[in-house]
Amino acid sequence: EVQLVESGGGLVQTGGSLRLSCAASGFTFDDYAIAWWRRAPGKGREGVSLLSVSDGDIYYGDFVQGRFTISVDNAKKTAYLQMDSLKPEGTAVYYCAAGTTAYRSGAYYWSPGATYDYWGQGTQVTVSS
Repeated sequence: EVQLVESGGGLVQTGGSLRLSCAASGFTFDDYAIAWWRRAPGKGREGVSLLSVSDGDIYYGDFVQGRFTISVDNAKKTAYLQMDSLKPEGTAVYYCAAGTTAYRSGAYYWSPGATYDYWGQGTQVTVSS
C-alpha cells in the first residue's frame, strides 16, 4: 500500500524550530518530486517547498526567506522539512505530497494547480506569539 505519513508537528513559540518528517511506504523517491504544502485556517493551499529528487531542483515559497530547509533521505524513504525562526503566520496544517517526474517536471508540481500522486494526512503546526 502506498502511503505518506507526516510527523513532527506541534506547538512552538515564535522564533522556535520544528523538523517535519514524511515517511513513504510502497514506493521510492527516486523518480518523484516531494513537496510540502500548508493550509492555514480560512486560507487556500500554499506551497512551502519542493525537492525534485531526480534532478535536484529545489523550490521555496517566497515567505520562507531562508528559514526552512527541505531534504530527502532515500535510504530511509523519508523527506524532511527543517523549519527555523518560525512565525505565528506559520500556523497551519502541513502536508507532504509526492508526484512522479517520469513524465512531469518538478516545476509542474510547484505550480498552484498541480495534481500529485500521493498526499499525506497532514500534521498540525502551531506557532504561538
